[in-house]
Amino acid sequence: MMLHEDEIPADASLVRRLLAEQRPEWAGLAVRAAGSGTDNRMFRLGDDLLVRLPRTPGTAEAVRKEQLWLPRLAPRLACLVPEPVHEGVPGAGFPLPWSVYRWIDGAAPGPGSVPDWAAFGTDLAGAVRSLHAVPLPPEADRGALQWYRGGELAPCDPWVRERFAQARALPGLELDLDRLEALWRRALALPAPSGPPVWLHGDLKPSNLLVRDGRLRAVIDFGGLSIGFPDAEHAPLWDVPAAARHAYRAALGLDEQVWQRACGWAVAVAISGIPYYWHTDPAFVAECTARLRAVLADH
Repeated sequence: MMLHEDEIPADASLVRRLLAEQRPEWAGLAVRAAGSGTDNRMFRLGDDLLVRLPRTPGTAEAVRKEQLWLPRLAPRLACLVPEPVHEGVPGAGFPLPWSVYRWIDGAAPGPGSVPDWAAFGTDLAGAVRSLHAVPLPPEADRGALQWYRGGELAPCDPWVRERFAQARALPGLELDLDRLEALWRRALALPAPSGPPVWLHGDLKPSNLLVRDGRLRAVIDFGGLSIGFPDAEHAPLWDVPAAARHAYRAALGLDEQVWQRACGWAVAVAISGIPYYWHTDPAFVAECTARLRAVLADH
């Protein structure tokens, strides 16, 4: 399904053509769909590799970021991360850069894969702590590593208000939007973050995490890799059960203001996704709605 107006079609046959041009030694391997996100399509290549194709020109820069920075970050992190093995260039009718990574076995966290959510939350906190502790590159090398989720909440207020207005016009959206908007405004009223900038993953939602034997094994999809304040990094904790959320917060020792700003980010990102994907991606709308219901339950 096409999710964006400027999206570039891609399927398994395109992957085979790209491989035939650029990595002919892999062209005979089986290619099969391996899921998709809002920014990328994935295809498993043989047993050991994964191909990732950006959906739009606006998300193509993430390919270069991952190719450059993941090999440098990986040795310092507390869990596995994707290992790039080929930096694809435009070809075969596909105008964007693309990537091949080593396959990482694992399952998305869920009721069937995580028996102890508190332990999972502690594991995730350890992974985040290790990423945030990695020394930052010099200013001159940071290039595309600035993103709105590493900044302050206030600049987001105009578009968050607009998304709330759009959400109010959607038929059948059963959310207490008044309470959610009040929580957003409460977060806006807090002092701005004052700590030092750190490395950020940018999108630690469950579909970007892999578990094995009940424990966190890998963090994937570093397309949102950036440098900034860490408040928004904690927002996806409202996508997992409360036991994981509370264990995560306790393990990182997050104070009330940081947590409330993180909650504000959780509201902002989720409310923006609902009207944008309402007609094209009902599964993602359901994820955003579930996050907002968890926020309401916490308050």
